[in-house]
Amino acid sequence: MKPIPRIFNSCLFVLLFLTAVSGRVQSQALQLHAPELVLEEVHFTLRVTVLDAEGRRDTTASGVLRLEGVGIGDQVLRELRIERGSVHSKEAVVTESGDMQIAATFFPDPPIVTDTASPDSAGPPVLPDEAGVTATHRLRSIPGILSILPPLLAIVLALLLRQVVVSLFAGVWLGAVFVFGYDPFAGFLRVLDHYIINALADPDHMSIIAFSMLFGGMVGVISKSGGTLGIADLLTRIARRPRGGQIATWLLGFTIFFDDYANSLIVGNTMRPITDRLRISREKLAFLVDATAAPVTAVLFISTWIGYEVGLIDAAMKQVDLAAHNAYAVFLDMLPYSFYPILTLIFGFLIASSDRDFGSMAKAEERARRSGRLYREGAQLATDLTDSSAVLPEEHVRPRWWNAVLPILTVILVALGGLWVTGTEAVSAAGGTDFSIGNVIGQADSYAALLWASLLSCVVAIALAVGQRILRITEAMDAWFNGLKSMLLAMLILTLAWSIGAITAELHTADYLVQILKGSLPPRWLPATTFVVAAVISFSTGTSWGTMGIMMPIVIPLSVVLGQDAGLAADPAYTVTLGTIASVLAGAVFGDHCSPISDTTILSSMASACDHIDHVRTQLPYALLVGAVAVLVGLIPTAYGLSPVFSYVIGFLLLAGVLRWKGRRASGD
Repeated sequence: MKPIPRIFNSCLFVLLFLTAVSGRVQSQALQLHAPELVLEEVHFTLRVTVLDAEGRRDTTASGVLRLEGVGIGDQVLRELRIERGSVHSKEAVVTESGDMQIAATFFPDPPIVTDTASPDSAGPPVLPDEAGVTATHRLRSIPGILSILPPLLAIVLALLLRQVVVSLFAGVWLGAVFVFGYDPFAGFLRVLDHYIINALADPDHMSIIAFSMLFGGMVGVISKSGGTLGIADLLTRIARRPRGGQIATWLLGFTIFFDDYANSLIVGNTMRPITDRLRISREKLAFLVDATAAPVTAVLFISTWIGYEVGLIDAAMKQVDLAAHNAYAVFLDMLPYSFYPILTLIFGFLIASSDRDFGSMAKAEERARRSGRLYREGAQLATDLTDSSAVLPEEHVRPRWWNAVLPILTVILVALGGLWVTGTEAVSAAGGTDFSIGNVIGQADSYAALLWASLLSCVVAIALAVGQRILRITEAMDAWFNGLKSMLLAMLILTLAWSIGAITAELHTADYLVQILKGSLPPRWLPATTFVVAAVISFSTGTSWGTMGIMMPIVIPLSVVLGQDAGLAADPAYTVTLGTIASVLAGAVFGDHCSPISDTTILSSMASACDHIDHVRTQLPYALLVGAVAVLVGLIPTAYGLSPVFSYVIGFLLLAGVLRWKGRRASGD
């Protein structure tokens, strides 16, 4: 080839190359997505997208992405490859704190241009830096340790002050201080206008609040109209001997499953004259009352607890990959792993039906049967200091069991019907053909179903009370409002729990915990660990609801991320998450049973007219036994794949064996 044509061809090649690059750069833009707040040296998600002239992802774009101010992975890589117009990394990291700007510059691969006239050409020239497209993003980085301080403050204050509302508010405030530029006053104001208002503005949250309030109203009406006492009258007919009296007490506690406070008040006050006549100790009565109140209410799928539990689960799931799951379906999936509440119910029935006891409870029963002394000498009997007039009917009211059964059946049937209707509609709308129960419930609008159920149950309860002239319409509405008011504190705690959940999400608390726990806490041990921590908090604070509000926003995201980090398959990882959720509930109830400052424990002592310390002292060995069995044969083995069915069989045999080995019948029968 002659020199002039060779030079001409080379110049033409460079001109074509620069024209192509220039055209591509001018027609492209770069989009950089990252959080506004990140933690120092903790991984976060970074996404970069190449956009075409119309603002859509350019799937033909590929090249090199150079990063400034941010790296990828533990090695802090500064370059990535972009293929098909985007790159997504969950391992972005910044190495210092403060306000900063990160940048990403995209250098597209050079176009393939063939110079047929110069086979010995040295190839395309090196891409110049000025040909890149840059996007920037401002963010703020804070030390990772700060992310755990808000929930930690809530826990510590709850232990010290035993005031869950104040403790949760303080935790939200501290988190808001970190989020909004370390300004304490601005953080205080943003607790209300940003976190609490946003928590209440969520339609799902308001559905849960409405359901819980309406359900509380229904409980108020059926209690005041004598419906629950009517159920009690049916069951007391079998109470002719001490064993029958204990079984009747347990059955009544199991039957009044819709509210733990109503359970304690009604069972204790109703059965106390009967158990006194049968020479059953007040300690034993208080145990049977306490062993059915919170456990049965916590695990039955229709109760005043359900809205609270589903609300916590839903808020925590939205932080992680479980957001696609239905919160109510997750709640139902979680129930088989609630070993402590369910085993407590089983153990309570074993105690009642065998009439055997051990430890200090056996001594109390021996005293009552032999001498008729229902409580120890010098005991300070707890009296019912609660306003039972809002729960119990007037003396002239004749208790009728159907005034409770019909509204409760309305809740159950309407809720199930609503789940089926909304679930089948959702499956059909998606073009699916799988109408199995599990799939339908998973696709159902559980919030709508529960709202319909609670509203109609209120109508049925009021109609029954007014129609039979048990209550005038004004009295029925007063009872309904009393039921609503009984749920106000719980709803306030729930709202603050949602708020602290939002704080932990913004501060990436779960990511930081994973970073420091990586390799030190196997995910399969998380349910058992969670149970112990929840039990300590509940024991120290005396509140199961407050414990759940503090723990759920932390451990649910933690369980998901730890499972992913350990490389668990989908089914084992979901099992660990279910076990962790159940462990919060179970640990809260366990700590409640052991704590002398627990509201339900105090209420059980009051309703049973038992010395409160005697109740705690005699119940503690039973709670510790069931708690140990729940962890050893339930939470740990099922996290490694054992079916919960086998855990319950083994747990039943162990509890029955210990009762047979250590237990004895009182000799005064």
